[in-house]
Amino acid sequence: MQPENHGLLDLYGCDVESLKDEGRLKNWLSEAAEAAGATILGSHFHTFGGEGGVTGVLLLAESHISIHTWPEHGFAAVDAFICGSSELETVRQILQTALQATNSEWTVYRRGSRWD
Repeated sequence: MQPENHGLLDLYGCDVESLKDEGRLKNWLSEAAEAAGATILGSHFHTFGGEGGVTGVLLLAESHISIHTWPEHGFAAVDAFICGSSELETVRQILQTALQATNSEWTVYRRGSRWD
């Protein structure tokens, strides 16, 4: 097994209306997955209503991309675990731009590096 990349992206100062819009978020996650060369197998999103945020996940043949939003803080947390030849950095760029984040923290972990 080759080690795989798992990216954690914290986005600050995001567009508040986008953080509440399930449709936009699903479209942007799908766009990011496709641009990274991943295959979408399914998705599930939930809106918490009113001024609440959204939790969503794309199940990928290559693993997953998930998002959790807090509009009241202008914050989104993204988890992108993609194996194979997919490009994790593409996911970061698309979502950071789409959500108009003013600041971000990006951490990439290598997963499975101890497998023989």
